[in-house]
Amino acid sequence: MKTSNGYALITGASGGIGFDLAVLMASKGHNLILTARSEEKIANLARQLSKTHGIESVVFPADLSVEDDREKLLEFIRNNNYHIEILVNNAGFGDLGPFEHADWDKTHQMIQLNITALSHLTRVLIPGMRKFKSGRILNVASVAAFMPGPLMAVYYASKAYVLSFSEALAGELRGSGITVTTLCPGPVATGFQEKAEFNDPTLMKILKPATPAEVAEYGYKAMIKGKRLAIHGLMNRFMIFSLRFSPRRMVSDLVKRLHQ
Repeated sequence: MKTSNGYALITGASGGIGFDLAVLMASKGHNLILTARSEEKIANLARQLSKTHGIESVVFPADLSVEDDREKLLEFIRNNNYHIEILVNNAGFGDLGPFEHADWDKTHQMIQLNITALSHLTRVLIPGMRKFKSGRILNVASVAAFMPGPLMAVYYASKAYVLSFSEALAGELRGSGITVTTLCPGPVATGFQEKAEFNDPTLMKILKPATPAEVAEYGYKAMIKGKRLAIHGLMNRFMIFSLRFSPRRMVSDLVKRLHQ
């Protein structure tokens, strides 16, 4: 059995923001539990981080869109007495195209990963944080959370859920020593675009994508400070502020044009 030393659990750690969060958090001395579908990628990352920073880095390959895999991950954490002091719900993906033509299996997997897995892990791990009267939860949403997204309807809706859920949970946990931070980046130069089957959309031309490392650092600092909302990028913050004064239908039409 392990001791109750604290660990940071990072989902979707094989690439993108999750990868760079793992690198950053290892450099800050956090022990890590890395999970993603690609065992080889997270195993190589874990070995590198342990060697470079002298931290313990544990891997557990899993497809978190599958409930059985989530249960196995949680059982692994319980059996080894790993205390999760930081939970980073980063895993997620999107899909581009009209909803009526979407592949339902892919859509269902998206909902299970972007919404169900995030909610499930958070629900199970909060009681352990309460025992220590401290904890940090970082949920990765998107600027998409603030608007409807024609041609990416389910993805935008899933990120709206993450934002609403996280803000409500932060309110519930106020005064407990546990904080919930919602990270909302704009476009990021990751494998997300390929997964969503983007074909050089106008959006990527208008808004220069941030690097995963930039977003990871911004999100980590906000989480450590206990901020509830972290919108990366001045242009993104201005855009979201302007949405308050824009008719919803106009916003929806604009997003649709950007995705075409």
